[in-house]
Amino acid sequence: MKNIPFLIVGIFFGIVLTKSEVISWFRIHEMFRFESIHMYGVIGTAVALGVIIIGIMKRYRTLDFSPTPLSVRRHLISGSIFGLGWALAGSCPGPMYTLLGSGYWIFLLIILSAIAGTYTYGLLRDKLPH
Repeated sequence: MKNIPFLIVGIFFGIVLTKSEVISWFRIHEMFRFESIHMYGVIGTAVALGVIIIGIMKRYRTLDFSPTPLSVRRHLISGSIFGLGWALAGSCPGPMYTLLGSGYWIFLLIILSAIAGTYTYGLLRDKLPH
């Protein structure tokens, strides 16, 4: 019963993703070919909201922000892996569940693969250079 609010927010988030066409492979393709500003506007809005929300959280000390060392190599490698997965799946992680809920059953395989990758990372985490 305590998870009902999360379910409602998830359903609302899925509706927003669907109505804004963020789950459309065509929109993602347009973005990477620099043919439309649609996805850049959505991503820019998300970044701006993230900055505002993190600023509020810092101000009211609701989250501990301890500094992490900058590692360009680490970010290049992890960003490349993320981008490769995005390109292969045709979707970033957020909309995968919305696409599954929209009836694209192949995304069940993609979600299971993402979970397997996350689990593998958890197993290898101590052996990886951070």
